[in-house]
Amino acid sequence: MALLVRCCRSVSALQLSGTSFRVVPAAASVLIHRQNIHNAVLPRGKGGRSSVSGVVATVFGATGFLGRYVVNRLGRMGSQVIIPHRCDQYDVMYLRPMGDLGQLIFLDWDARDKESIQRALAHSNVVINLVGREWETSNYRFEDVFVNIPREIARAASEAGVEKLIHISHLNADIKSVCKSLRSKAVGESVVREEFPNAVILKPSEMFGREDRLLNHFANQRWFAGGVPLIAFGKKTVKQPVYVVDVAKAVVNAIKDPESAGKTYALAGPNRYLLYDLVEYIYAVTHRNYFPYPLPRPLYHLAARFFELNPFHPWTTRDKVDCLHLTDKKLPELPALEDLGIVPTSLEQKAIEVLRRHRRFRWLDADLEDAKPAKTVNF
Repeated sequence: MALLVRCCRSVSALQLSGTSFRVVPAAASVLIHRQNIHNAVLPRGKGGRSSVSGVVATVFGATGFLGRYVVNRLGRMGSQVIIPHRCDQYDVMYLRPMGDLGQLIFLDWDARDKESIQRALAHSNVVINLVGREWETSNYRFEDVFVNIPREIARAASEAGVEKLIHISHLNADIKSVCKSLRSKAVGESVVREEFPNAVILKPSEMFGREDRLLNHFANQRWFAGGVPLIAFGKKTVKQPVYVVDVAKAVVNAIKDPESAGKTYALAGPNRYLLYDLVEYIYAVTHRNYFPYPLPRPLYHLAARFFELNPFHPWTTRDKVDCLHLTDKKLPELPALEDLGIVPTSLEQKAIEVLRRHRRFRWLDADLEDAKPAKTVNF
């Protein structure tokens, strides 16, 4: 109350002295200017989760495999993260410790509601699209997930004046691909670029990490008919997996880099492996017997069709079978992880983090050196 009286006295004194017409309008303009800029976009602090980086990011698909790592990287640098989600609130509880108090904002989201998308990114200066799915459902086909939803997000971001849009695609996305999901992702890249020309498109290869569906998938295949089925023994397929943390770092570095606007990045690991040798290394790390056997593609599709009948989470699908047996492209004309200041992490460095839980008890603490590194190829 005393402060209010003092302010009133100072204003009245200025009016009596004849200088009010110069000072008061200036003060009002400063107040208006401060009201137009939200505190969340004003960087402050020494860095870390309790600071403010100036980045307000809306992350679509944050509840997925890559999403948790991206949210963690944004939270640890002091960013405010808006997380639209369609799941139960208890399914996103693990994301809450990744940011400081009040820095993570959870919103219910309807992917087919344009107003819901606009509301989610209305106050953001960065939008990240990580929406993806490995199988189709009756509600969401691949065209919906990889084409229609990205189009609406890019359009809403453009209309809202968002500074940077980051879209995640795939290294093998191609309109002529045998995989329906990769064909849809290729179309999704074009529609995002059409709606938001300065969008940053990241094309990672198959990602590995603790919760992945690559190393864990093949490690669990020992229960599939007593061995590991591979098309042509896996000797006609070359894979170049990338570490999921490297991809999350690439997302954050692309936000920071002003020269990344409008570019497309090909993100792949440092080594290329024959699929046969890659799976052999997985079983060497887990100290399990490796029994590969060739399975023709039609029979593999027939077995995958049986798993697709699962209405919840199919273990594999025909599209996934094709994607896992597709050779990763080499795209030297596109910038890579090194152009974003990231040194790619090899599979051998992090495989034990993923595969230790697949070991028997007697081998649980065995050294990684006991497993012979996988053979690498250059083609």
